[in-house]
Amino acid sequence: MDAPILRDLLVIFSLSIFVLLLCHRLRIPSVVGFLLTGLMVGPGALGLIEGTEEVEQLSHIGIIFLLFSIGLEFSLKRIVKHFRIFLWGGALQVGLTIILGFLIAYVIGRPTQEAVFLGFLLSLSSTAIVLKILQDKGGASTPQGRASTGILIFQDVVAIPMMLILPMLDEEVTIAWKGGLLFQIAVGLILLAFIFWASINLMPRLFHLVSRTRNRELFLLTVLVACFAIAWITSELGLSLSIGAFLAGLIISDSEYSTEATSDILPFRDLFMSFFFISMGMLSDIKFFFEYPVLLIGVAIGVIFMKSLIAGFSVLATGYPLRVAILSGLTLAQVGEFSFVLAKEGFKLDIGTDFLYQIFLGTSLITMAATPFIIALAPKIADFFMQMPLSDRMKRGLSHVLTKEDFVLKNHVIIVGFGISGQNLAKALKEASIPYIVFEMNIDLVREKKQQGEPILYGDASHLPILQHGGVDNARAIAVLINDPVATLRVVEVARKENPTLYIIGRTRRVDEMEFMAKRGADDVVPDEFGASIEILTRVLRLFQVPMEAIESLVNDFRREAYKNIQPYTGTGNFFGFLAGDPDIPKLETFEVQPGSYVDSKPLKEIDLRRKAHATVVMIQRGGERILDIDPETELKAWDRVTLTASEKGLKKAKGLFKG
Repeated sequence: MDAPILRDLLVIFSLSIFVLLLCHRLRIPSVVGFLLTGLMVGPGALGLIEGTEEVEQLSHIGIIFLLFSIGLEFSLKRIVKHFRIFLWGGALQVGLTIILGFLIAYVIGRPTQEAVFLGFLLSLSSTAIVLKILQDKGGASTPQGRASTGILIFQDVVAIPMMLILPMLDEEVTIAWKGGLLFQIAVGLILLAFIFWASINLMPRLFHLVSRTRNRELFLLTVLVACFAIAWITSELGLSLSIGAFLAGLIISDSEYSTEATSDILPFRDLFMSFFFISMGMLSDIKFFFEYPVLLIGVAIGVIFMKSLIAGFSVLATGYPLRVAILSGLTLAQVGEFSFVLAKEGFKLDIGTDFLYQIFLGTSLITMAATPFIIALAPKIADFFMQMPLSDRMKRGLSHVLTKEDFVLKNHVIIVGFGISGQNLAKALKEASIPYIVFEMNIDLVREKKQQGEPILYGDASHLPILQHGGVDNARAIAVLINDPVATLRVVEVARKENPTLYIIGRTRRVDEMEFMAKRGADDVVPDEFGASIEILTRVLRLFQVPMEAIESLVNDFRREAYKNIQPYTGTGNFFGFLAGDPDIPKLETFEVQPGSYVDSKPLKEIDLRRKAHATVVMIQRGGERILDIDPETELKAWDRVTLTASEKGLKKAKGLFKG
């Protein structure tokens, strides 16, 4: 069987591994590595690829996934979050770049259509590269990170109307077609109306039915069908596949399923986008780089300077300080991946020459490769300008911009699974004023708890993008409380790799699984089997009136025996003790009122826990009743389980008061 496409894929992937390893060593973005791979295997260099058309077809799927993922991330909530910088900063940056690009091209004698086209290409920056670097450096929540993100969102959105305008720039487009523009607008409005209806009525119901099955393959297939179906429909109506893919993502973006859909689609997007960048590299001529190195480097420097200046001015104009404006401007100085999509469509319509196309490819490659180094040098450049004798108002910016900070989870707890254990942990964290976020795969439970105000999201936390959405980089701890042992191990491994300092506590079914999970990265492991056995043991011995001190001693012996084999791998410490860190910070602990103890049959005002142990009663469990309305007259009775908050020293004092 002759399968040339398999040979071509083998060549592409094999060479990509080598190039990406080299790029990783040099800290160059993977996008540049794929462009270099295409440059090397293309007809202008080694000529190793025969089926260029097949690679190009695969690249079209990459564009669809790119636009779909952007649509998923584009939501009204995100726009409101970055509204000021999105609307004013983004519009100013894109508008000024298009105008300046147009003027430069027009002055050097290029046609009007080509000048507008060049402005479009220069106005967009790389969302993929910038967000990846910001995430790696922990800069997404900084003022410059938020400003850059707001402008990038605007660029991604405005690229859609740019693609609609492109055919109008073609000199050969007939008047009849231009007269049919009203028809295209009408079709677009009908589609938007359908999307609005589907996003409210159709898609939530469909995804709700699918999610209730908890079948990952079915959910993924539903996402893919939604993406490709809407893209195909828009293509049949005369619009592009890219616009349809964007609209498909838009339908799901504001639902409970967007986080999980994004996580599922990312591997496909990254794979097929690699074909897109490789195909772009294959279209470039490596000889052009050697023939015009000075021209390409000069144009790239000019583009970086122009885009930095305009983006920095746009951020400054929205009220941010000078330092933030400089850092943001340098962050957005490269040509973006969306520019490649526009370039491919534009040159198909013969807008521009092959010479201009090669200059664009070479310039884009240089600016993308330079981005990590520019962002690394940006603080020093900003410090240099801050030393200049400029007005305090310019340096300070409008103070109200910096006071409207986005809510960023930090030193929080991630709860994976919201069963009884997860809900109890959430209540305890809430009572201790410790921030947390929950991931759960039961969509009915997610909807119910979200209505009750819980910070809960639908998603599979064994995927890194889901954990990143929950701020795993800034989290203090993660509690994995799901019943699937394979998924639990996967969550532990992914979380440990992403955040080496994270405190990880996991739940297993059996004691013999504890060591295995500890070796995978868990700091603490709690087996259900052990907890159940201890509870049964305690109740049986209490039935025979064995003293509680003896029961506690026996339980401690069992606990030491169970944990001694995994001590080299895990501290098996106190979860809340770790969260508090400082021994003087209050912690939660539950004590049982023993018959005849100091606190038995006394009201709280007489016990005076505040004076004796600096402790506060949070909750009293009396049989099946939970007492939360507590006042000084509340009386403690034998066998009550009393939850206190106090320092470690205070809890030790309180413990003696509860003993018989």
